[in-house]
Amino acid sequence: MTDNILVIKLGALGDFIQSLGPMAAIRQFHPDATITLLTTHPFVDLAKKSNYIDHIIIDERPKIYQPFKLLALRNKLNGGNFSRVYDLQNNDRTGFYFKLFSPTPEWVGIAKGASHRNTSPQRTAGLAFYGHAQTLSLAGINDVQIDQMDWIKGAIERFNLPAAYALIIAGSAANRPEKRWPATYYGSLCQKLYQHGLTPVLIGTKNEQDVLHKIKQACPQAIDLCGQTTLDDLPALARQAQLAVGNDTGPMHMIGPTGCHCFVLFSGNSKPHRHAPLGDHVKTIKRDNLDDLKPETVFSLLPL
Repeated sequence: MTDNILVIKLGALGDFIQSLGPMAAIRQFHPDATITLLTTHPFVDLAKKSNYIDHIIIDERPKIYQPFKLLALRNKLNGGNFSRVYDLQNNDRTGFYFKLFSPTPEWVGIAKGASHRNTSPQRTAGLAFYGHAQTLSLAGINDVQIDQMDWIKGAIERFNLPAAYALIIAGSAANRPEKRWPATYYGSLCQKLYQHGLTPVLIGTKNEQDVLHKIKQACPQAIDLCGQTTLDDLPALARQAQLAVGNDTGPMHMIGPTGCHCFVLFSGNSKPHRHAPLGDHVKTIKRDNLDDLKPETVFSLLPL
C-alpha cells in the first residue's frame, strides 16, 4: 500500500465539509500512510482537529506571473515523494498542479492523464460528496460515509441557552444578496417560533450584524450571538437545537450533517441538488425570488 498520500481540498467552506467523509475514507483505506493535505488558510484548524491528515501544505494560490511562488509550491509537492494524490478539488487549478509533479504520482481525480480518472458526467450531477465517492471508488475506496463531525467539540455552555431553541442563520456572502431571505421575514418567523415555545438563536458574523439587528428588533426575545460563535460551536449548537433555518450559506453545511432538522432557503440563483448541505434531516425550500417565500409558508413546513 502507498506510503505518502496527498489530498487536495482548497475550499470553500461547504465544499470542504462535504469532503470530510471522503477524507475519513482515505484515512481508513491507508491506515499506515503519511497523509498530507494541500489546502488554504481558512481550513487548517478544521483539518488538524479531524485527525484524518498528518501534515498540511498551505496553498497560497500563486498566479502564473509569480514564478518564484510557483517554483516553491512545485518543490513542496515534489519534495513530499507522494505516491498517490487524491484530488478532491478537481478544477483547473489542480489540473495545473498535476503538471507540476515530476515524476507524476498516481492521481485520483479528473485531471487529464490521471491514473484513476473520473470522466463520468454523473460526477457533477448531484452533491459534491457523491461525486467524491464515485471518484474514490475508482481507486478501490467504496465505504464513504457522511462525516457527522462528532469530533468537533464546541464549548457552548458559555452561551447559557434555554433548553428549547432554534438556530437562525440569516446571513450569506455580502456579494450575493439574492441568496438572503428578507430580514423582516426572519423576524416574523422568529416571533412565531417563540410563540410556539422555541427561542430563536441568531448566528452570524459581524459583517451580518445589520441583518441580525433587524431580526432582533422584530423579535426582542431572540438571543443574538452575532460575532460570538466559532466554526467549532456550530455543530455543538446544532446537536442540541430543535431545528435550524437558514440561507444557502457555509454555516448550514456544518449544521446539516449533525442530524439537526435543517431547513435551507434557496433562491433561483442556486441549485439545491448541487449545493444543499448533507444530512438525513436536511430539507430545502426554493423560490426563484426569496421575497415570494412567506414566513407563514416556512413555519408551516417546520416539524413543530
